[in-house]
Amino acid sequence: MEILAKISKGSIMDQVYLPKNRTGLETGSFVIVKPIQEAEEIGNIKKQLSSIKPYFYDTKSIEPIKLEIIIKTFEIIDKLIKNDDIIITGSFLDIGFNFNDMDILIISNNKINESFLKEKILSAMGISAHIISFDKKTLEIGLSTDPLYSLMLSKCISKKRLIFNIKRKIDYKLLDIHLLKSEPLIHSFDILNGNQKYYLIRNLIAIKLFIEGKKLNNKDLENKIKNLFNIKIREIKENMLNKKDFLRKYKKMYKETQNKIFSFIK
Repeated sequence: MEILAKISKGSIMDQVYLPKNRTGLETGSFVIVKPIQEAEEIGNIKKQLSSIKPYFYDTKSIEPIKLEIIIKTFEIIDKLIKNDDIIITGSFLDIGFNFNDMDILIISNNKINESFLKEKILSAMGISAHIISFDKKTLEIGLSTDPLYSLMLSKCISKKRLIFNIKRKIDYKLLDIHLLKSEPLIHSFDILNGNQKYYLIRNLIAIKLFIEGKKLNNKDLENKIKNLFNIKIREIKENMLNKKDFLRKYKKMYKETQNKIFSFIK
């Protein structure tokens, strides 16, 4: 791996800064620093770096191998289809390697053969990809009306910088449909595992925060869950909830959120 960097003047020692999110060049590695003389070589390196430099949103660190997979994914998709942007989101960005697949959003005005792309990515890297494609207008509508869109893009890595001017709009029919997804926790508490319970709780609270005009991201959402139910996220995922106490609070929260949604019906 090669990184193009510039020597900066320091108070005691001059220094070269490296981006924290990078593939290779682990901390503690020995490297050789040498000048680049050829203008053409500098131009080629700059062009290469600018074409693969991703943008990070609420992703402070990521394993080098994952970053390499993301960059290769961008390159594969760019070669096969014309697109405005490619966004990686979901559990793939969480620390560690406990993920089932990679969630990919492709922003394009053209019709995308998602199955074809999925096969190419699987063949090239051995990773299963969950691909969703839509145009920029559809994405903007989703961000303005759907809390799941906002939550999905609150933590992501994109090929290009994300710039949206979004005003929230309450679509009570859409929110009611989303809320119904969280109802099984009330009736099927005993047969759901910890991760399933976490997903249903997360869905309910995301809708609640969206209606209230609050910021939607994973950190704030989990803090809200912990404060509202006085529980730890680990207790949910490990299926350690106190059924009676939790369901009492959950049913109340569900009913309050449902009433708020219905209040928007004209």
